[in-house]
Amino acid sequence: MLKPSLRRPWTCASCAHQQRRVVKRCLVTSANSKGAAAAAAIAEDFQPVTKAAPSAQHDDRTLRQIFDSAPFWKDFSSKTKYHYGGKSAGLFQNRYLTRPEGFQDFANVTLQKCKRIVANVLSYETTDGLRRVARDLDRLSDLLCRVIDLSDFVRSVHPDRKVQAAATKAYASMFEYMNVLNTTTGLNEQLKKAASIPGVYNSWSEEERTVAAILIKDFSKSAIDLSETDRQAFVDISNEIAEVGTSFVDNMAAEKSTLNFESSRLKGMDPMFVRQLTRWGSVSLPTVGMPATLALRTVEDAETRREIYMANRTPSQQNLQRLEQLLKRRAELAKLSGYESFAHMTLTDKMAKSPEAVTSFLDALSKDNALQGRAELRELLELKKSDARAGNFPAELNAWDRDYYTAQLMSSMRSKARAPDFLSAYFSLGTVMQGLSRLFHRLYGIRLVPRETLPGETWNPDVRRLDVVDDHEGHIAVIYCDLFEREGKSPNPAHFTLRCSRRINEEEMQEAADISSQTGSVFATAQEAANDGLATNFNPRDGNALYQLPTIALICDFPLPPPSSSGRPTLLTFRELTTLFHEMGHALHSICGRTALQNVSGTRCATDFAELPSVLMENFASAPEVLALYARHWETDAPLDPSRVQERVEVDRRMQGAEIESQVLLGMLDQQYHSALPLNWAEGDVGASTKVYHDVWNKYGLVPEPPGTSWQGFFGHLFGYGATYYSYLFDRAIAGKIWRDVFQRQAGGAVDPAAGQLFREEVLRHGGGRDGWQCVAGALRTRDGVLAEGGKGAMEEVGRWGVHN
Repeated sequence: MLKPSLRRPWTCASCAHQQRRVVKRCLVTSANSKGAAAAAAIAEDFQPVTKAAPSAQHDDRTLRQIFDSAPFWKDFSSKTKYHYGGKSAGLFQNRYLTRPEGFQDFANVTLQKCKRIVANVLSYETTDGLRRVARDLDRLSDLLCRVIDLSDFVRSVHPDRKVQAAATKAYASMFEYMNVLNTTTGLNEQLKKAASIPGVYNSWSEEERTVAAILIKDFSKSAIDLSETDRQAFVDISNEIAEVGTSFVDNMAAEKSTLNFESSRLKGMDPMFVRQLTRWGSVSLPTVGMPATLALRTVEDAETRREIYMANRTPSQQNLQRLEQLLKRRAELAKLSGYESFAHMTLTDKMAKSPEAVTSFLDALSKDNALQGRAELRELLELKKSDARAGNFPAELNAWDRDYYTAQLMSSMRSKARAPDFLSAYFSLGTVMQGLSRLFHRLYGIRLVPRETLPGETWNPDVRRLDVVDDHEGHIAVIYCDLFEREGKSPNPAHFTLRCSRRINEEEMQEAADISSQTGSVFATAQEAANDGLATNFNPRDGNALYQLPTIALICDFPLPPPSSSGRPTLLTFRELTTLFHEMGHALHSICGRTALQNVSGTRCATDFAELPSVLMENFASAPEVLALYARHWETDAPLDPSRVQERVEVDRRMQGAEIESQVLLGMLDQQYHSALPLNWAEGDVGASTKVYHDVWNKYGLVPEPPGTSWQGFFGHLFGYGATYYSYLFDRAIAGKIWRDVFQRQAGGAVDPAAGQLFREEVLRHGGGRDGWQCVAGALRTRDGVLAEGGKGAMEEVGRWGVHN
């Protein structure tokens, strides 16, 4: 099955001599394309910096200034303002996207390329033809993703409604065609036929074999092997799941939307906030969201907290019914597809492989965490015993006590530390980006180089372009940084891969030469046409073959400094700093995962492996060796005392045992709900999921959950992450182990080049083209044994490592 590469819930090398000869022949400018020729001449002035550029120090200074100095950015970004005669060079330099109508042109041209590939694959009969199947289907996937991923991103971030509408139309047309392909039995049959012939399979590279296996599994999951009747049933159930799941997430609400109290019962809450909720002498407190959370943390009266807790964890019966319908339909879908459960169906292509292995991991992690969890609980209970207002059940900690006494403990710890904004003065956005570039250069030999954008290249004037340059390979990726808040922009940080790494073969170059030579072509050269105008470069690790470069968008919502701040740059809180490091970890995976095939490029890997690089990067945010690279006061340039950061980290991780316990509970609940259990639930018998909820809670929770609650009705991630909720905990455990054993045992610590080289070569470079267990075992230098083999034993081993990063 072909699918987009955006991270969303859902779902043989040519010799260097031949490649150079083809490219040389194809890079001739068309005599019929004067506009394109002029564009090429202008673009030469703004070529990406090469690996041999002597300006690394200048780039380092510029990197800080484009984010920290508004006047500098204004001057830097205006350098190309009048090039192209002020005309657009196209979004991301995609030559089709100079105007809204260009999206449909882009989709139409891409659609014709796709249809030619499909016709070719269906016609292959000889061994030589069938050898091409995996590579051709990978290119087909790449072409679809070029339109779908880019259009989906643009329609969500671009301020122009016409552009949004055009992008949406292109997205819809290509997505519809992709769904047709996913039910084209001939593609599946040709792929299986090719994989079954030894002479074909043995000729494939490791990446081609991996891609073939991925596509075969995906076709199977889309019910392509079923009868026509069963396939229609599959489609109907899938549509119902999508509709019910969306409705479940959109309609999460409590059975009681508000509770009414006398203001005296809310003593401990911020009086100003309570006053805002007061009408006619009575406080009307919403039972979900920030007001309820604040009340559970601050209200002194235990009985009031109990009432709020119960209402906060009791969803509407209607939405509970939606959840149970969703879970039941998923179980039916899995059964129809020949799987024991939805979890079994989902996990076949993950590192875990089976729900039994996930349970082994979570059980082992729960045991590892129990000691810390109980110690934290004892401390909270001692706080309660010393509280004269403890109220009901003074000798035991109740569910409605936990948040309250945790808040008391954390408040005491924070009061001993410096003011929360103390650290921010050392984390200007420019210095942090400078620090990331320096860190990447120390570890991986790559750096972030500011690049002037051409007219129309970005969707907002605040967007900065960074080229990623490797010391040995030259230009290897492009990052568009949209990091500042603005009206209408999503507050959620995210990383998007808009174009994946992929080798461009000789046939494609000939096709591109034909396109660029047409009268009125928007492309000046075949190299431009081969990637729609987006960045390309030659890969010395692959015989100097031409590659399309990963194109990445990094989205954050950092506040702009006020106009009256006298040159003060954007200063990040420690949490925002950690968020930026996390998202750059995803970007790093996309950058370094330079594979020859798109389906296994960068973050296109197993769901339970995808968070490893980003979670690992969070550790670097607080490492003293890394802080020394950049953390300096924005006014005085004084370096930050790293002990101040360690104080903050200790506060943040003070109750980590409780947080891990909660995540284990949710991971176990997710597995139970996506087992075969829902097949036994009577239709319309609302509440079957509640018994499962309490059974899991009573087994894995240290604090009993009171009868009458059914919090699963608020567990929205059940829809988007069905049967894979464990993944984040899993990657945290692996990241902690790699941090301790790779980046903390080398002589250079967190900035040791040998450690970085090891991680890049064993993990990052492969994207999803190598088994995740082999990547982890390679990084930890344990290629033999339980870990390298994967499966239940390896999952249990990771659980025993615990989450201690």
